[in-house]
Amino acid sequence: MAVVRSFRALRYDPAVAGPLETLVAPPFDVIGPEQRDELRGRSQYNVVHLTLPNSEDEAAANLADWTEQGVLVRDPEPSCWWLAQEYVGPDGVARRRKGFVAALRAEPYENRIVLPHERTHAGPKEDRLRLLRATRTQLEPLFFLWDGTIEVDGLGEPDLQSGGDTLWRLDAEFSDALADELRDAQLLIADGHHRYETTLASGESWLLAVIVPTGQEGLTIFPTHRVAQGAGTAAGTPIEPPGDDLPGPVLYHGGRYELLAGLGLDSEVVERAAPSGVTYTPQREEAVATVDRGEAEAAFLLRPTRIEDVWAVAQRGDVMPQKSTFFYPKLTSGLLFLPLD
Repeated sequence: MAVVRSFRALRYDPAVAGPLETLVAPPFDVIGPEQRDELRGRSQYNVVHLTLPNSEDEAAANLADWTEQGVLVRDPEPSCWWLAQEYVGPDGVARRRKGFVAALRAEPYENRIVLPHERTHAGPKEDRLRLLRATRTQLEPLFFLWDGTIEVDGLGEPDLQSGGDTLWRLDAEFSDALADELRDAQLLIADGHHRYETTLASGESWLLAVIVPTGQEGLTIFPTHRVAQGAGTAAGTPIEPPGDDLPGPVLYHGGRYELLAGLGLDSEVVERAAPSGVTYTPQREEAVATVDRGEAEAAFLLRPTRIEDVWAVAQRGDVMPQKSTFFYPKLTSGLLFLPLD
């Protein structure tokens, strides 16, 4: 069974730390060096001083100092939280994605309670493991999908708000009801595979989870296109420039579009062609423009992976190629922390 519980959140006190907008950040793995410097410059208390420190010892020292100074305060009572994220997707459409925040017990994959869908790499896990052991705190939430529906009414005024993120503390009765609802559930990791496996490797039992029911219009997957220095063995049937809805995985090179044939998901078809020097972008126009500028040989344009296909892959015990899914928006780091004590 999936075990979730309420928790005593550690969180910023804006009266001491300053406006929440200056303190939060995207997840560590989407922040480049320039953005890291910009975020660190926003505030001496910005969360990247914890999630992307100069060393894990620096992060642990910051965390201890901020707690002692009252920059971070611990809630006196445990609770779950309701999260709403207002966003405009890469397609220009405004949406609202909803879910709840709780402590989730980490389960080995073989128990088939929490399912992965993407491959991971050793480097990021080693880095996160050192940080987790030094801070003894889950600093960033992980994103999970649950094949269900929850409606929450009468929330009143929010307890936290920053940008498009709004959080409400849930009372004990509702938190207990959520825990009961999830007892027979399977959860799918949408984003955070490396950090999930880090928690398993650390021997810790609990992680900070945002669990998003799939039965809502605000949950969408966008495609991640590939830009390659070498196209590998890829070759297809020439087609006219495609419209918004791609007919399948499309190769763009030499000013031409070609429809690739093959079984499986678009990302799997591309992976079998073994392109080299691959980078990723959610922007189709940017992928094509990179080739036109002569900065890459080929672009692979992909359709979004359907949520039901992600579930199907995970439930049969398989994993997808890297960057097969792009759940947008990313979860915000710095709203809530989960101390492991």
